[in-house]
Formats: sequence, C-alpha cells, structure tokens
Amino acid sequence: MSLIFSLLMLLVRGVEWYLVFHNHPIRISFSEVVFFGLFEDIHWILYFLGLLFILHVITSLLSITLAKWVTKMLLILALLVQIALIFYFLKTLLPLGKDLFAYSLDDLILTVRSSGQLNYTNLGAALIFSGIIYYIFSLATRYLKLSTKVSGVFTAITYVLVTFFFIYPFTDSDTLDDVKVNVEMNKSKYLSEQAFDYFTYKNEYYFDFYLRSIDDTSFIKKEYVDPTFPFLHTTEYPDVLSPYFDSLASPPDIVFVLIESLGKAYSGKDAYLGSFTPFLDSLETHSLVWTNAISSTGRTFGVLPGVFAGLPFGEKGFQEMYQNFPHHESLISVLDRNGYESSFFTGSDVNFDHQKEFLEYAGVSQLIDIDDFDSKYSKMPSASGFTWGYGDKETFSNGLSYFPKNNDNPQLGIFQTITSHDPYLVPEREFYSKRFEDHLENTLQLDEAKKSDYRSYQDIYMTILYADDAIKEFITSYSKKPEFANTIFVFTGDHRLPEIPMASRLDRFHVPLIIYSPLINRPSYFKGMISHFEITPSILAFLHAQVGINLPKEEIWLGQVMDTSQTFQSKIAMPLMRNKNQLMEYIDGEYFLSEDQLFVITDGLNIDPIEDQNLKNKLSGEFEDFKNKNNYIIQTKKLLP
Repeated sequence: MSLIFSLLMLLVRGVEWYLVFHNHPIRISFSEVVFFGLFEDIHWILYFLGLLFILHVITSLLSITLAKWVTKMLLILALLVQIALIFYFLKTLLPLGKDLFAYSLDDLILTVRSSGQLNYTNLGAALIFSGIIYYIFSLATRYLKLSTKVSGVFTAITYVLVTFFFIYPFTDSDTLDDVKVNVEMNKSKYLSEQAFDYFTYKNEYYFDFYLRSIDDTSFIKKEYVDPTFPFLHTTEYPDVLSPYFDSLASPPDIVFVLIESLGKAYSGKDAYLGSFTPFLDSLETHSLVWTNAISSTGRTFGVLPGVFAGLPFGEKGFQEMYQNFPHHESLISVLDRNGYESSFFTGSDVNFDHQKEFLEYAGVSQLIDIDDFDSKYSKMPSASGFTWGYGDKETFSNGLSYFPKNNDNPQLGIFQTITSHDPYLVPEREFYSKRFEDHLENTLQLDEAKKSDYRSYQDIYMTILYADDAIKEFITSYSKKPEFANTIFVFTGDHRLPEIPMASRLDRFHVPLIIYSPLINRPSYFKGMISHFEITPSILAFLHAQVGINLPKEEIWLGQVMDTSQTFQSKIAMPLMRNKNQLMEYIDGEYFLSEDQLFVITDGLNIDPIEDQNLKNKLSGEFEDFKNKNNYIIQTKKLLP
C-alpha cells in the first residue's frame, strides 16, 4: 500500500505541475522546479509513511484486519488532502498554512462555497476516487506478495534515502523567488509543519518590552506614557493635508470607498501590469495620490482596523477579539463625538470577519448590508448556488438612497465593494468580455503573446473593470447632489489579490490611495511611502486645523502622518500581517524584513535583498518588541485606558 501511495503522490505532483504551468503564465520553467519539487515529495512521503507505520504496528497488535483498514483510510485521506491543497494553490498560487486555523468553521464553509468548489459534482468525484483507491489497496494487499528478498531491497533503499536526506538536507538557493519556492513545495508537508507550529505554540505568549521610541527617522516623536498600556502615547500629529485644500467653512462630509482586491499592480499611474481602472486614473489628475501606499494586512480582515484606527493585530487580526475588544478609539468614534453621523454600506454579509462587531463598537449609526436591499436589485452571479451578495453598482446605488442624510450633521460614509473577490463572477459578462478585449487591444496595446497571458486571468480583470465602472457611476450620481461640493472621497484597496503572480513579497500590500475632492486646489502625486495606518491621524489633524474638531489627548494609533514628499522616502515603522496568524514582515524606513531576510525598498516599492547584520538585528529587535506588546494586548486587553 505504501508503494502504491508513493506512486500516486508522485502522479498527483505531475498533474499539479501540468495545471500550474498550463493555467498560470509564471516566469519559471519546469526544469527549474522538478529536482527540488521531487525532493520535497520524497521527503514528505517517507516522513508520513514513517508516522503511519508506527500507528499501523500499534493497531495491528489489536487486529491485523483493523490495522489494514485504518491504514487504507488514512492513505486515502492523505491523497484527498493533497489534491484539495493543490486545488487551493492553483487558485491563489499560495500554499495553505496556519491561516486555515484562524477562521471559524462557518467562515471556512462560506469561503469554500463562494469558490464554487463545494458542490455535489466534486463531492461525488471525491467519493468515486476514494472507492477506486480503496479497491486498488485491497487488491494490493491480497495479490501483491513481495518476497522477503524484495522487501529487504525496498527497505534498504528507503533507509539509504532517509540517511542521505538527513546528512544532506537539500535547500533551494533561490529562496527569494516566492513563486518558485511555492511551486516546488509539497503542500501537505507545508500545512503539517504550519499546523504543528500553530498547535504547539498556540497558547504560549511571552512579552518583555520597553517603552522605547523607534521613530528615529519618523515625522513625529511619540511619547509613551504608561508601561501598562504599551501603545498609549501623546504627540502632536501635524496637519499635512491643508496646504492642498481650500479653507473649509464647515466640517466636510467624508466618504471612504474600500475596493476589494485592488492592488497598485493593475491600477493607476505606473501600474506594472497596466491599469484596469480608467475612471480612477482620470480622477488622479484632480486628486492627491500616493503611489507608494501599502495596506497593513494581506487580506480583507485588516482593512477596517487599519484604515480607521491603526490598531495592533492581536493573534488573528484585531476583529477576531470581537467577544471582548480591548477599549480603543477610531476615526469613527472621534468624529461621532464631534457631531458626525456615520454609515457603512456593503453588498455582502457584514458579519463576515466580524466586521459588524468592529463597526458597532466604533459607533456606526447605520449599517446596510446584504439584508437591506430593495427587491429591484439583483444579486451577483452564483458559483454552485452561492453568491457573496450584491454587485458594486447595486451597492453604490442602494447606498445613495440612504446617504448622505438630509440633516445638518456632517456625514461619514464607508462603502465596501465585493465583486472583485473570488470566484470573480462579473455581472454583465458578455459586455465585460468585449470590454476586456478592447482594453487589451486599444488601451494597453498588447501583442497577441501578451494578450494570452492576460487572458489567463480574464475573470479577475473583468471584475476590476466592473468595479471601476461602478465607482464612475457612483461619483457621477454623487456629483449631482448639493453635498458634493463639501465632500472628501478616499479611495483605497484592501490588499492586492494573490491569484495574479506577484512581483515581490511587498507587492501583496501595495495598493492605490487617492484623496479626491472639489475642495482640493493643488492636485499632486506623492512618492513618500505610507500605509493605511497613516490615514486616521492625518484626517483628524486636518479636521482639527480646519474646523477645530476636538481630539483625544492620548492616542494609540500605530501610524505616522501621510508623507507628501514628491521624491521617494520612507518614514514609517510598522509590522505587516500577511494572513491571519502570519505576522511575518516588518518595515522600518526604507528597509523591509521578511522571513529573516533583509531587503531595501526603492520607488515603486521594489525590493532588493541586502546583507547588513547590524541593520537586520535592529529591525528584528523592533519586530520582536512589537510582537511582545501585541501579545501583552492579547492577554491583558490593555490598549487604551
């Protein structure tokens, strides 16, 4: 059974490679990954079979028949898990790791259903496959009789392999090419290592930190005031936005548009994949635009805590502490105390990722989600009977029936889109198929070879074009309202989508950030590096200077202020959470620490590896200091008095 299992695992690996290279125009060749990939597979197969052998021997002491049955079932399960992990990898080009354990069962089922993979066809195929493999194993145990001599030869070979791997553990020297490493990786081996790490250290927290300033090169100096509240500080955040605005006579309405999966790679000036957002591009010439902006997380779970409060991550993202949030402030709560009314609009379920609890804690007065649409609106196309909800055009149209409110209070509106999310099923598909081809031909002016690469991700690009059209309709409608003249719009992506191969580890966080308003008198492009963490302190400082809103005397924002330099520089220091449970990156100034590798950041957020042990030790120390403070918050909830 082990021999057959080994052959089947290698066959599955061959199918994986065929599908990866057939469906993704990646920059590596089969010959570059085959050696280390097979090494990974053999390593995992021997390791797994070794563990299974121990279980088989113990079970056989009770019953040989039971031992054979248990072994068959576990071998079949291992094959099914490997196949499922490969399907996940084919969608995202990322292996599934400990982030699997960060989601509730309901969220996992919802995510799988949304991808269209949880259906009767796939379940039936899995059952048929299991039956066939079970039958093959049964035939093998009955008819494939190996002599003692043959068994001895196989045993000797495997011991030689195990010894060889132990003495000479191969590693690929090209570990900086994440796509190559991910293609080589055995997906079951990676998940098992991540699971072991997660469950072994799940409830172990260590914190030993100093209330030291790490903002040597930052715009502002934070004075930390209480060792029992390690993020609490006093400082004066400067107003960096007023020089680009007319003087305000009254508090402005503020509208945030959080665009699902909108990365800088395919939006805006200098997008290296070409821009698929022509309307947002046209707004840039009338806006304040940051070309080197990043999100704080690589998934949607961090966008609300990052943009509206600059909060630490906790264990699995701040919103996962929903049952007992540490006390905190946010842009929403501060504006609420200054007379603003706030509203949130999405076409999906606001309960996902516990966004509802975060927004309610912040004091949002009006929450409109999938359950609050008129019957005249149609939901997005479904995948196997499931849909995330209503498309972006419907979300904006429905939101404008509620917002802005016709009263004397200034308004804060938050619109969150959903269409450009897996499974990327665009409404009006025939129209956007033609639009996509026209965009490749006339806007990007690509040759046929390049077009083929883009067509591999046609569904994704069509949803980006659709989202851009939805924003165009939204701004066009809003501009007809009297409130438009005194409104500030903030557009940003929650993260870059991973399905289209990324240029670097930092690329996943690189997002557009645009402030658009009729009140702007000096439209500008800025190259100073900023993050979502800088948005709340900057807007509050701007409103304080312009209309005199009251600000907290002590703050917990992790961010600085938005850098308006027109040459590249970085004055930020912050951690990045790639996925839930994966706090793996840290930035200080123009240096980026990722998985114990140090990089230097340049304009366009390109990164290049460097060797500087002193600098690496400095960033590692700052990163550990943050993680210790973060662990302290998880345990004590002492964020803000």
